[in-house]
Amino acid sequence: MKTKISLFLGLMFFANASFADLKIGFVNIPAVLEKAPQAEKAKKRLEQKFSPRDKQLVAQQKEIQGMEEKLAKDASVMSDSEKSNLEKDIINKKRDAKRSQQEFSEDFNASRNEELGKLQRRIVEAVRNIAKDDEYDLLLTDGVIYAKDQFDITAQVQKKLSTMPE
Repeated sequence: MKTKISLFLGLMFFANASFADLKIGFVNIPAVLEKAPQAEKAKKRLEQKFSPRDKQLVAQQKEIQGMEEKLAKDASVMSDSEKSNLEKDIINKKRDAKRSQQEFSEDFNASRNEELGKLQRRIVEAVRNIAKDDEYDLLLTDGVIYAKDQFDITAQVQKKLSTMPE
């Protein structure tokens, strides 16, 4: 029994000594995403690409609202055929607007996900470069509940991203 205990204590000491030279770091990815210059540029690209379509959707909604107001206001003086035609036009425009909104959302989400994927690849590249350059044994990102400031290399990653070409 004493042999097993001494063997166990010896293994614990050896394992503890081998981990003493580890260089460990932590990266707060959400903070990097928030402050990365590439994120701001991606946001501007998305706004530029989708702003005209967004304005068009708003104009469609205003047109439908105007038609509904006209129907509510003038329904008593309209003939049955005029009222019926206006109601059909409103229904058709609402259907078209709903379809356009759905297409817009799908296109926007696809483009946003593409931009986010590019940015995430850049962040991973920056983290790997720092890990190799500074000879880290282990860099952690998600799932870390607490890390001392001395282990947090988020600022280094942000700095590295700002120097990386677009």
